[in-house]
Amino acid sequence: MSSLERLGALLRQQGDPVATLVGPAGVVTGRRDSPQPAGPAQLAASGPRAEGLQNEYELLMEAIYEGYLLHYGTPRVVHPTDVDLGLLAGDRLYALGLARLVALGDMPAVAQLADVITLSALAQSAGDEELAVTVWSAGARAVGWGASENHERAKALAFAGDPDALEAMRTSSEA
Repeated sequence: MSSLERLGALLRQQGDPVATLVGPAGVVTGRRDSPQPAGPAQLAASGPRAEGLQNEYELLMEAIYEGYLLHYGTPRVVHPTDVDLGLLAGDRLYALGLARLVALGDMPAVAQLADVITLSALAQSAGDEELAVTVWSAGARAVGWGASENHERAKALAFAGDPDALEAMRTSSEA
């Protein structure tokens, strides 16, 4: 079962209002009969910080990323009937994923993801989709491997709205 299918199952199992927005079991928008591409969840889960808990990291990252997609993109698991409901469902998924991360005691990853959520929202509000995507990739790497000094510098540039933020974020996982 893919991490997206596990996320759908988890949401249905919880039975809260978001569960009513989950597609039928096994149906993930745009992913039917094709392998799930590697994304932020798979990147974070493949790092040494997630060792022994790869499935949990992948699931919680999928929840957080789905929350982001409900705000700014095309969600894959949760299908709201209107924009406002989508925003509320997105907030619920952010909270679900972060709560699971807190339960693991991984506060550095919580801090990284709080920055990812904020920076991607800032990039989206500035119309910079490329920076938003790059923030997610770099942030997932920081969750899985830990944040480098270059990554922290890239985040500072992004928070400041510096035009060099995109390139710094792209290269932030380099030594």
